[in-house]
Formats: sequence, structure tokens, C-alpha cells
Amino acid sequence: MLPENFRRKAMLFSIGEFSKITGLSIKTLRFYHEQAVLIPSHIDEKTGYRYYAESKIERAHIITSLRRLNFTLSDISDILSNFDDEADLLDYLEQQKQRVSEKLKEYRVISDSLNQIILREKEARKVMKQATFEVEEKTVDSVLIAGIRMQGKYSDCGKGFGQLGRQLGRHICGKPFLLHYDTEYKELDADFEACMPIRKEISEEGISVRELEGGRCVALIHKGPYEELGRSYARILSYIKQKGLEIKMPTREVYIKGPGMIFKGNPRNYLTEIQMLIRE
Repeated sequence: MLPENFRRKAMLFSIGEFSKITGLSIKTLRFYHEQAVLIPSHIDEKTGYRYYAESKIERAHIITSLRRLNFTLSDISDILSNFDDEADLLDYLEQQKQRVSEKLKEYRVISDSLNQIILREKEARKVMKQATFEVEEKTVDSVLIAGIRMQGKYSDCGKGFGQLGRQLGRHICGKPFLLHYDTEYKELDADFEACMPIRKEISEEGISVRELEGGRCVALIHKGPYEELGRSYARILSYIKQKGLEIKMPTREVYIKGPGMIFKGNPRNYLTEIQMLIRE
């Protein structure tokens, strides 16, 4: 054992004292020594007793803090071996904090997207159970929407929905839908608007945010690929003609269940509600 006067002069603490100071058990200190993460300042050749200098206290606190953050001992060893200077270590930890913050933002976006997928799937299953797939008259409420008006092929609407998803994210609160401003089918220069219901008004460049008027409408849920929507349009337009009703433009296609961001799914199971508002 070290003489008391030598210990005082060198300011060395026994492993028991160091354990009390740092809050690390003797077993843990021995393990950290074996892993070369926290090496004693002196080891008595005769007794094998470990002694720690005062300068080791801060290192022990850093190791404890990093372990609480789930850093591995290998990671901690690399960090401490590369940053002897405390200022350099703090700079490194600041950089790590920034990376974590960026990852959290990414995970929030992913979480919001997954919530939307889950919500749409649940709503689609509910509609599947309740739907009669018959033409019906109902009232749709006014809704706050964000839209991107486009001209081109109908299949281009995916770009509009993608932009809305990226710019609005967590503000979206319902199923995507398309507003059709043409009274006839157009192959290359169709006039339509990709829309999403949103929770609150928000200003985004290139996006129109407004309240979409509700009212009495004739609706039909179409099950199947988009290429077969024509058959459902024939049914709903026949109904409107038989009833002597007048359509109020634009008409709507609400995509209850369609291709997702992860899985495309079976087009035979796609659900699209055609809505045509009627003039009173």
C-alpha cells in the first residue's frame, strides 16, 4: 500500500475513495480498467491496489454521461483517445448533438408519414365494411384545403400530392383528393388540382390554401384500378340525368385507398369516391 504522505503529495485516491467520488462501483472501475477506458494513475506492484489521480475524476464523469446516452465502451474509448483537450471534446459533443437533432427531425417526418398511412388504411377498411357501392345522395362539409392546380396528364397528380406532403407534412388531416375543372376527359392537357385537407391555414409558396365549399352531392365509391373509373362515372352521370340534377364544378375524386408510399398494393382493392356537387 502507498505510504500516506506519498498519497497526499501525489493527490491519489484509493479505488474505494474514487468509487465514492465518482458514483462508480469498484466492480465497474475494475471493468473500465480492463477495457482500457479508465486506467488508474498508479498500481501498487506488491498489492495490486489501484489509485486514481484527481484529474481522472472528470474523465469518469464523461464516461458515465456517455454511457447513459447508450454510447458503447468502444465508442467512448475512441472519443477519449481522440480528444485529450476538453474544448475539443465539447466541440465534438456539440456536433453529435446537432446530428441527433437532424435525425430527430427525419424521424418525426417518418412518424408523421406512417401515421398518415395507418390512418388512410383504417379509414379504407372502415369504408370497405360500410360501403354499398351504390350511388347515393349526401351532404359534404366545407373543408380547409391546400391545393396545387396543374395542367397535363391525370397521372401527373402524384407530383402535386408529393409536393403537398413534403411542404405540409403534419398539417394534413385527411384523404387526398383531386378537383376536376374540365367537363370532359382530356388526355394531355387536363385541368385539375391536387388537394389535401389541412388543420389550419398555413402559407406555402406555390400552394393555394382556402376553404372548399361543401353542399349536397351525388357520390359513388369505385373499387378497382383508376383505369376503370369510367364505368363508375357512367353510373353516377346516369343517376344525375335520371334525377334531372345539375352538376356544380369542379367534381371530386377522393382517394380513400390507393398506392402507398411504401407498398403499391393491389389496384383491384383501390377505393375512390367520386363526388359531384349539385346545384340547389
